[in-house]
Amino acid sequence: MSDVTYYVAMPFLIDADGSPVAGTAEECQTSAAALRRAEILAHGTGHIGAVAFSRSGDPMTGEFGDARLLRKFGNVPEDLLTL
Repeated sequence: MSDVTYYVAMPFLIDADGSPVAGTAEECQTSAAALRRAEILAHGTGHIGAVAFSRSGDPMTGEFGDARLLRKFGNVPEDLLTL
């Protein structure tokens, strides 16, 4: 099977300790849709920001490349790998 690209919007919230945490990711049909959804999520109640990203790979083998950040909205941690 050939590679498939998934587009995702994911909000960020603050946990009880005051640390940023990733919220529930939402799959989108296109990169433009992921960008629009992330911008909306960034302004949602309790959210401090959001990101839009894509990830490509082969769902049959489970092999995927690294996520590619499309854009950050709001107050999102600089180092997303630490989350």
